[in-house]
Amino acid sequence: MNYSLRQLKVFVTVARARSFSRAGEIIGLSQSAVSHSVKELEHQTGVRLLDRTTREVVLTEAGQQLAGRLERLLDELNSTLRDAGRVGQQLTGTVRVAASQTISAHLIPQCIAASGQQYPDIDFVLHDRPQQWVLESIRQGEVDFGIVIDPGAVSDLACEAVLSEPFFLLCREDHPFAAMASVPWQALQGSRLVLQDYASGSRPLIDAALEKHRIAASIVQEIGHPATLFPMVEAGIGISILPALALPLPQGSRLVVKRLAPVVERQLMLARRKNRSLSTAAQALWDVVAREAQVLTRARVHDPLYRS
Repeated sequence: MNYSLRQLKVFVTVARARSFSRAGEIIGLSQSAVSHSVKELEHQTGVRLLDRTTREVVLTEAGQQLAGRLERLLDELNSTLRDAGRVGQQLTGTVRVAASQTISAHLIPQCIAASGQQYPDIDFVLHDRPQQWVLESIRQGEVDFGIVIDPGAVSDLACEAVLSEPFFLLCREDHPFAAMASVPWQALQGSRLVLQDYASGSRPLIDAALEKHRIAASIVQEIGHPATLFPMVEAGIGISILPALALPLPQGSRLVVKRLAPVVERQLMLARRKNRSLSTAAQALWDVVAREAQVLTRARVHDPLYRS
């Protein structure tokens, strides 16, 4: 039998008010609509629930039993729904966020600090892994959302761009490129390059830029962790191309970074599973990351390194 919640609420209201007209006033229905709803319920249950008189309605024995049970059930349902509403609005709990090592090291710390000040009851748990692991962990629901380098055309993720940043050339201070204001891509022809491997979301973008400018370079080392690029270049193994978030340079190093011309940028994006809503707490931290990315963008405006 298919009983509607509306039917049950109407019947309980009539049972309390002992009148179709008074019940209608309480729940905002006409007397005829209230009467029709009760008749439908009686038809579906197969028993008379009310005896109608000219002065009032009287509950039958079956009606009294049903009304008593329904009142308790509806009260419990209302309480459950209120609790669910409170949970949905709570800015508490644990939010798991995934990001690659470079993003984790140079953007996420500010996000964790800001979220701690604004939302002290939310635990911001970071998973720093390579890009492909981050994307898979989002898809599998192992994290609430992630910060990734533009994954391209993906149908199962909802993405929001939050930061555009350039790639720079990394070389030693005694390298010929160190004396140049900016380095044209064509100047990399024949160079020995130390690059991140394909676990990095930046590597396909670097490859595409090299191919676009028809650069025949020698990839002498492919590195998993971005921090390893610095000692490799300082040791003279080669030069490198790295994203802005890999900065600053290690203190006391003999390294310099130079703008590449023309500018090639990467897009950093917030990503979550498509058609899956975030919890209130996760949405709050999503917004924190977006704001901190804007803060970083504004801070770079006056830095000569970012002026083309």
